[in-house]
Amino acid sequence: MEILSIGNQTITEFVLLGFYDIAELHLLFFIVFTLIYTSIIIGNMLIIVAVVSSQRLHTPMYYFLANLSFLEILYTSTVVPKMLEGFLQEAAISVAACLLQFFVFGSLATAECFMLTVMAYDRYLAICYPLRYPLLMGPRWCLGLVVIAWLSGFMVDGLVVTLMAQLRFCGPSYIDHFYCDFMPLMGLACSDPSIAQMTTFILSVVCLTIPFGLILTSYAWIVVAVLRVPTGASRRKAFSTCSSHLAVVAAFYGTLIVLYVAPSAVHSQLLLKVFALLYTVVTPLFNPVIYTLRNKEVHQALQRLLYVKQTETLD
Repeated sequence: MEILSIGNQTITEFVLLGFYDIAELHLLFFIVFTLIYTSIIIGNMLIIVAVVSSQRLHTPMYYFLANLSFLEILYTSTVVPKMLEGFLQEAAISVAACLLQFFVFGSLATAECFMLTVMAYDRYLAICYPLRYPLLMGPRWCLGLVVIAWLSGFMVDGLVVTLMAQLRFCGPSYIDHFYCDFMPLMGLACSDPSIAQMTTFILSVVCLTIPFGLILTSYAWIVVAVLRVPTGASRRKAFSTCSSHLAVVAAFYGTLIVLYVAPSAVHSQLLLKVFALLYTVVTPLFNPVIYTLRNKEVHQALQRLLYVKQTETLD
């Protein structure tokens, strides 16, 4: 594909190039990522259905998990359909729609940062203060934490997009990415983007490193508490639950910190897209795989639900 510049003329539409440099693999990529996207939707929906339908899963831990699954369905759906379109044809998007995509995706990703922190805090209270846990993590407090996580994400990215919307974008009208991300958009701005860049950097440091630090601190205290438990089922269950959460956290925060706090570490545009795939496509797969295949309670809830449906069908 030939990329043409249109000088300093203000543009109103972008074209997402995606993986244009490996066009011979587009059909294969379309099939693979369609299957992955379908798996993400089905897997996370199963978790939500299991939590809603099973009385045994009406606990803070699974309430937060259901919210995490809902977040991942939404933010994956913000990016992947447009990426799939790019495998079949030219993926054009207006400047307004591009900013909207970045706002929705960024807000949901930021909300997930806070939600993962809430989940770590919940496990910290459950393991370190088991007797006081029902009082400390009551229904109102759970609802409040979830609302704060969701609203904080949209408030943070709302500020960034407000600054971005004041910029003027010039040629070329091509974005060398599969979705509207911050750095590629700043490269197309013909007005000074320094305020937006500095604001984004500061907010990225605050919203990524501080929650990540709190998560690590929570799990450090959890490890100390678990090591005091006599070897047996309780210790294994605690480590199993925590390791599942840490697997999601490591993949999610690791890629975001590299891309938004230390972007200079990524020297290749192709590598940038691969890192972006990790948190837009690969990481959302971890949630249903870890919590349905490795978590016996969710597994049993899905089995009971399937059994009830089969019984109703036979009747």
